[in-house]
Amino acid sequence: MALQLTDEWDKVFPKSDKVDHRKVSFKNHFGIELAADLYEPKEKGGELPAIAISGPYGAVKE
Repeated sequence: MALQLTDEWDKVFPKSDKVDHRKVSFKNHFGIELAADLYEPKEKGGELPAIAISGPYGAVKE
């Protein structure tokens, strides 16, 4: 089943006018499709630093 992504802003923090935001999906190495938020600066030029943040995706520590 394909993920249904929306363009609606669904965050608790305000949307910045300095970045473009879009939702993306990708498959992990198990073939499970995951959704993510991609933030890119509106004024891009050359190489940019990046930060990747992930959640537990249903994993437990026990």
